[in-house]
Amino acid sequence: MKIAFHGAARAVTGSKHLITLKNNTQILLDCGLFQGMGDLTEGLNESFGFDPSLVSYLILSHAHIDHCGLLPRLVAEGFKGNIYCTPATMDLARILLMDSAKIQTQDAEYANRKMRQGGEPEMPLYTEKDVIQTLSQFKVVNYNEDFPIDSNVTLNFTDAGHIVGSAAVHLKISEDGKTTNITFSGDVGRYGDLLLKSPQSFPQADYVIMESTYGDSLHQDLEPIENTLKEIINQTCIVKKGKVIIPAFSVGRTQELLYALNAMELKNNLPDVQYYVDSPLSLQATEVLRNHPEVYNNGVKEVMKVDKDIFGFKGLKFIESVEESKALNSDPRPCVIISSSGMAEGGRVKHHIRNNISDQKNTILMVGYAEPRSLAGKLLAGQPKVWLFGQEYEVVADTRSIRSMSAHGDYEDLLQFLSGQDPNQIKRIFLVHGEYKVQQIFAGHLNDKGFHNVAIPEYHQEFEV
Repeated sequence: MKIAFHGAARAVTGSKHLITLKNNTQILLDCGLFQGMGDLTEGLNESFGFDPSLVSYLILSHAHIDHCGLLPRLVAEGFKGNIYCTPATMDLARILLMDSAKIQTQDAEYANRKMRQGGEPEMPLYTEKDVIQTLSQFKVVNYNEDFPIDSNVTLNFTDAGHIVGSAAVHLKISEDGKTTNITFSGDVGRYGDLLLKSPQSFPQADYVIMESTYGDSLHQDLEPIENTLKEIINQTCIVKKGKVIIPAFSVGRTQELLYALNAMELKNNLPDVQYYVDSPLSLQATEVLRNHPEVYNNGVKEVMKVDKDIFGFKGLKFIESVEESKALNSDPRPCVIISSSGMAEGGRVKHHIRNNISDQKNTILMVGYAEPRSLAGKLLAGQPKVWLFGQEYEVVADTRSIRSMSAHGDYEDLLQFLSGQDPNQIKRIFLVHGEYKVQQIFAGHLNDKGFHNVAIPEYHQEFEV
């Protein structure tokens, strides 16, 4: 069989890994949007590098848009097979894909209004109609269930601990009287996460497709998250009378922030200011997480014995309408605004950054991974000036980060994820979902643990296995 890497190859986003069997069965692992890659992004999202109509099945590790965001385009271009995922992933994918289609349609309409006469009209990658068709092809599979996809392929999901519903994918493939076990890690979460269970162990694999986002990093912050949040909010909102702007992904990071802030209230440590979540999608995603308490770790279950709403606290308000969102920019009162997207490449948070970046009393707080070419990545890197909506702005506001809030495991977490595997039985590890320099460093960590046959695929590169 063959494995080809059509996304997240020496890059973090755009997850697409295609397994082709000798009988021409094609299994696609994820189908994500490329995000935050500057001028390259549009072109990367318009071409798959393979024929969607020839794909037999799709297996979705989780619902983050860089893993599921091109599914409707795949369907629109001819994919007719089943899409397998966990129940919670289906619930999340439904709201994320509908939101993505809506944004693309709005962006295309805006571009066409600004287009010069005679130019080629802008078209969205897909429409809400494409999303509806895509959702009809979803099939749910529970964790730890051996599910036969066909007579030659059995699927098993284990909890990856990354976001609600996230899974590592394990395939048992029979070919020419031989069985091959392939594991795709998806995105691996943290051991000791604030909210979720730790990643599960899994059976011995022959080949592992392994994420490596933080393959060169350790997330150990000097202080617990709650202490850092309290210090930043007090200094910005109470002392300087400013605003804290937090770019945060609607799924995962926002709920983790709300849980931490709620814990601060339970301990009487929450600064007395207004807290806004300015993202209708975040409200829906929070409801999905509320509806899947089976993913919570034991610490959260203990908290729920004394607090039924672990994502709600005094002073919190979810903003839904555009009018309310705009009103926040003209409101001079100190506050905390949590808004998507996490890389600050789009959405309402970009407007909040523009309106607050030039005032030294404000703070922009990054709470997770940001692609270096994205706005959040540039702010994390300490660039003195950034471009926003076609205009250059000097970065006067304070910029801070809490790296330990990443939903991605650091290199110790990634190594722990593989710790149940016998290196001598693994024929090859393919590193995906990481910057190339980071992957090279992580390959060194793997070598130190006895995993010597490590490959770092290039974009569209194919391997015989």
